[in-house]
Amino acid sequence: MSTKLFVGGISWDTTEDSLKNFFATAGTVASVSIITDKYSGRSKGFGFVEMGSDQEAKDAVEKLNGQSLDGRAITVSEARPKEPRSDNYGGGGSSFRGGDRRGGDRGGDRGGDRRGGGRSY
Repeated sequence: MSTKLFVGGISWDTTEDSLKNFFATAGTVASVSIITDKYSGRSKGFGFVEMGSDQEAKDAVEKLNGQSLDGRAITVSEARPKEPRSDNYGGGGSSFRGGDRRGGDRGGDRGGDRRGGGRSY
């Protein structure tokens, strides 16, 4: 078992210090990280805790999974390795936002096909 644990269901009120203290009841905590939204700074509701040893990580999963922290039942499991990202910046399609490839919004009442927003060719 890895010493890094995934923690889900974290309350927005939970801090890294309170999470560290909670996990310290199961053993030595090497590091804690709550994942936050890069724009708002608000917690995304999950994080990672690295325990001092494999045995302490196993004990933490058994002891803390399903327990209540700041009013929420948390999920504790072994962290999986991060999957590599593809080179297309987040999944298929083109970089165009809305409209068609000619740019802009081609729908509406601009002539051509007047059936209610279809493209005119």
